[in-house]
Amino acid sequence: MRPVLLLLASLGLAAAENGIDAWLRYAALPCDVRKSASVPARIVALNGTQTSPVYTAGQELHKGIQGILHKDLPVTNTSVNGSSITIGTVNAFASTGHVLPELDLTGDGFWLSIKNDSVQIAGQNERGALYGTFQYLSMLAQGNFTEVTYESNPSAPIRWVNQWDNMDDTGTHGSIERGYAGPSIFFAEGLIVEDLTRVSQYARLMASIGLNGIIVNNVNANVNLLNSTNMAGLGRIADAMRPWGVRMGISLNFDSPRTLGKLTTADPLDQGVIEWWDDIATKLHGHVPDFAGVLVKANSESQPGPLTYNRTLADGANLFARAIKPHGDAIVMFRAFVYDNTINETNWKADRANAAVDFFRDLDGKFDDNVIVQIKYGPIDFQVREPVSPLFAHLEQTGTVIELQVTQEYLGQQCHLVYLPPLWKTILNFDMKVDGQPSLVRDIVSGERFNQKLAGYAAVVNVGTDKSWLGSHLAMSNFYAYGRLAWNPTSDDVAILEDWTRLTFGSDRTIIDTITKMSMESWPAHENYTGNLGIQSLTDITGPHYGPKPQSQDGNGWGQWTRADAKSIGMDRTVWNGTGYSGQYPPEVASMFENIESTPDDLLLWFHHVPYTQQLKSGKTVIQHFYDAHYDGAAVAQTFPEQWKAVKGLVDAERYDEVAFRLEYQAGHALVWRDAINDFYFNMSSIKDEQGRVGNHPWRIEAEDMTLDGYTIIRVDPFETASGFHAIRTTSNTTAGTATAKLDERFEAGTYDIAVNYFDVKGGRASYELFLNGKSLGTWLGNHEDKLGYTASPYPDGHSATRIYFRGVEAAKGDVLKIVGQPDGGEQAPLDYVSVLPSGTID
Repeated sequence: MRPVLLLLASLGLAAAENGIDAWLRYAALPCDVRKSASVPARIVALNGTQTSPVYTAGQELHKGIQGILHKDLPVTNTSVNGSSITIGTVNAFASTGHVLPELDLTGDGFWLSIKNDSVQIAGQNERGALYGTFQYLSMLAQGNFTEVTYESNPSAPIRWVNQWDNMDDTGTHGSIERGYAGPSIFFAEGLIVEDLTRVSQYARLMASIGLNGIIVNNVNANVNLLNSTNMAGLGRIADAMRPWGVRMGISLNFDSPRTLGKLTTADPLDQGVIEWWDDIATKLHGHVPDFAGVLVKANSESQPGPLTYNRTLADGANLFARAIKPHGDAIVMFRAFVYDNTINETNWKADRANAAVDFFRDLDGKFDDNVIVQIKYGPIDFQVREPVSPLFAHLEQTGTVIELQVTQEYLGQQCHLVYLPPLWKTILNFDMKVDGQPSLVRDIVSGERFNQKLAGYAAVVNVGTDKSWLGSHLAMSNFYAYGRLAWNPTSDDVAILEDWTRLTFGSDRTIIDTITKMSMESWPAHENYTGNLGIQSLTDITGPHYGPKPQSQDGNGWGQWTRADAKSIGMDRTVWNGTGYSGQYPPEVASMFENIESTPDDLLLWFHHVPYTQQLKSGKTVIQHFYDAHYDGAAVAQTFPEQWKAVKGLVDAERYDEVAFRLEYQAGHALVWRDAINDFYFNMSSIKDEQGRVGNHPWRIEAEDMTLDGYTIIRVDPFETASGFHAIRTTSNTTAGTATAKLDERFEAGTYDIAVNYFDVKGGRASYELFLNGKSLGTWLGNHEDKLGYTASPYPDGHSATRIYFRGVEAAKGDVLKIVGQPDGGEQAPLDYVSVLPSGTID
């Protein structure tokens, strides 16, 4: 049962915030609430060692209560009588004479008791005591002073973060693969950074949501992480995170014995290789006594691995497991992301989705007991919707970790609001029905279903040097929710979101309702305007995974295929006629996916190749659903900027403006997605939209149809990412161009919103100015590479396409629009079109 929350009055305008404190702001409650709030008189932390999580908990309580209630409580490490908040392990409570009830705590579990003037927080271990402390502070920060007594145990022992940070040899900080929040907080110029302040702050955020481990470097690991200087640096990282109960691990490059050790082989059964890794493990343990373990990516995406030497994947994993075994309880997380990226699409039976089960199912029971297999939630790669990876049903004797992704690699790269927990819960709540028994994925990865001691969660997280941590304030809800769901996957995703909102932005009901509504609408909307019916995210899979490019899905060896042609679309993954993928599931699930009639429409094109005219359960055809869904999803995205306006003045100006900018950008980019996908499939199928929208834009003025001076017309590649398939750019890299158009009979006198679609390409910061009848309506810069963390493109395409609005403009037939574009460097002020929209009209 959720405790009753005290309703708080609005705090009014807040001081500017940059997001660095995330949900740990400890913002002061209203004055009347603070005065009436009762908390114990002192804080007792039953461990005085400064590296202890219990000591840390005491300091955090002091800071939190001072911020929330403006009360300066003394902190002691010695048990005292009277009113106090006491924190410690169960054993520490017992040793100081505190009598606790009989508890059933496991792992990092905690017991929290708030009663009268006494608060007791007891952990099964020191991490648990710290987690209980953060839970108590979360209650206070939300104005919740309910008396409670309860136990809380984590669902799984492994609750980790995977950073994809690189040890680049040049640059102030290392880059982050699929990172959209600036460079690394861990690495600079091929070394561990000297100042680890942000690392310690990061560990604090992790601890506050119950995360207990981190892999600090990219799975595409740099061998130089293992040199002596960097091993010492890893020890400093571990020291910075240890007071927060976060254990550090690293990714290893399988080929290190050759590339770093100068051996002639990396064969996992070669004695020299075994001894080399044994030595590395000993040195690592010397620098990091509580070393968490290693993450290994092998034989994937052209990387070497045990298969290179005709050994099994289990041989490779066990090599590392045996090297670290003598040094404590460190583990090996071996990624199941193993596949051939050069498969032949002309082979109807070929299917990348089959790879994980094909490679791993015969290895169950052959891994050492400190090996755990890390499995992406779906069989491809973090798509907007995938079926559950069937590998979860095949490893009954091997611990498994589910790999989720907080970094929105395929889902808008933190430039689009996409609240991910509803997606994750479709996976975690799916019943695999192994042996005909209930087998929810969440029970498999908790270790409960197959009685595994090692199991849990790992999430790819793109924390960088940006003050907002992920590059987007709203995206932090995904990081917060990941920790909450890893602790308890049955938690309600809306309740989690509301807690995060209160902690991050405040308790005003308008703020909570606005962010909740937008966030809960965001994943369905994104799925609709990117790729629906299970077709995957129709992005550029051979490029930056950001903007629309459906043709990139086919004609390559990567295996993320749609098999689209003029008549039909979808992968046939049936046993009777296709790749056989559906047969990888237990029989009851396999039977559901094998048949079109029982396959859910939202996964139809994942499992079946059908004509565009195939009728769905809704009665629509596949192609009409495509058209409608893309319009519906883009329409929802248009509402986000307007919804956000409701919180103006309730949220501090700095964060309000930064969120408003991203939501406005998303609204424009959603239209690019809508038009690109619909135009592509209309062009391919020649089937018209029943509502006459696709290819029909009555309020647009194409840039190529304007009167041009200093501009030239270009074809855009891919064609569908430009309206009318063409755009314009200046004829010179230095001289301005103008594009002019007279409003025709479509435009009666009235109030319009004028939108300019242009391409903000990487390589310069072009400037623009829009005029109406010679009067300037405004200027802007092509500088998204400075404001968005996405993978910028040097070309006019679906990645760089964007728009800007000038709202409430009085205009009429005969008025003259003019755009002046000043190129800068490689950015030749490219323009696509202008929309002159009657107020309230969606282009």
